[in-house]
Amino acid sequence: MELQKKSVVATGIRLSVNKNDVEIARAYLYIMHNDLHDCPFGLLEDVFVEDNYRGQGIGSELLKEVLEVARKQNCYKLIATSRTSRQKVHELYKRLGFKEYGIEFRIDF
Repeated sequence: MELQKKSVVATGIRLSVNKNDVEIARAYLYIMHNDLHDCPFGLLEDVFVEDNYRGQGIGSELLKEVLEVARKQNCYKLIATSRTSRQKVHELYKRLGFKEYGIEFRIDF
């Protein structure tokens, strides 16, 4: 048996919202390919809105743009991760069409 390694290139797209030249919100969209599908998939990561701008629809608009970019990149799915304690974020994801799916595991190094 032989273990083989092959580099796979992913594209990262950083989307942000600025007000008066100050960043108030951001999200990262990573576009990745694997051998199981012809089309890529997207991974949404590090979604953040500054505290004093939350509840104003900024996060919703930012995520709608992320969804549009993922569609234009021909992603067959978009994965969004979130901590279990972030119920407001989960509600936002569900309003935008995301569904709970599986369990996330991680190791911090």
